[in-house]
Amino acid sequence: MKYLCVLFTVVLSLSFSLQSTSYSSIEDRQKKVISNLLDQLVQHQTNTSLAIERSVNALLKSYPEQIDIVLKVALAKYPQDYKQIMCGALRAEPALASDVITILLQSNIAPSADIVSIAVNEEPAYATEIVNTAILHYPDELENIVTVAILIEPRIANNMVNNTMRSYPEKILDILMVAVKALPDQVANIVRDTLRLSPDNSDVISTAVSHSNNDNAREIVTIAIQSGMSKDSATTAAIAGGAKLIDIVRITR
Repeated sequence: MKYLCVLFTVVLSLSFSLQSTSYSSIEDRQKKVISNLLDQLVQHQTNTSLAIERSVNALLKSYPEQIDIVLKVALAKYPQDYKQIMCGALRAEPALASDVITILLQSNIAPSADIVSIAVNEEPAYATEIVNTAILHYPDELENIVTVAILIEPRIANNMVNNTMRSYPEKILDILMVAVKALPDQVANIVRDTLRLSPDNSDVISTAVSHSNNDNAREIVTIAIQSGMSKDSATTAAIAGGAKLIDIVRITR
């Protein structure tokens, strides 16, 4: 531990002793120091299988404000160990999950779904932040990102889906589609929550019906009516989504 403290002190002193040089020069010096420090920390780990993870974790526990430099240096030096690097960073500062995800995504070191999977597994409490950050950087991969997160943590899926819809209201139907496909047993709750966010949106009904089992059509229409949508509108939307009239004709308010 004394060894680590001395090394950390060196990093800190170098960071603040370069006030007369340019920002880029300071950053270059910091990267060099952290690179050397990381190598030394790795060499001093007795468990070689977790050496990278524990070294990144130790650095960020003491210097969370250096997360950008630490992760970029670690990924450049040990790209094959990106999973360990992510886990070490997330365990050091879970609240910085969005920063960790951003840096990993920008590195293009792995597919976005893989990064989301690792992060949500490691810090399920920050699943919403992780998903929103990933969608921000890769909006075209929304379906894979949300699906991965839902399947990993189905216990918090509804809350995560709701929060993601609030963050991306323009993608509410895309998120709904993913959610009803990934959670067929929770379609009723998902539709109800979606209608709270987007009342009288008949597209919610047609989308839910078209991407769920036919057996759910009646329940979806019933929920729509209970949520304030007229029976005619709900029925028409359901039929547009592929429901059979015979399956929903007997529904009453």
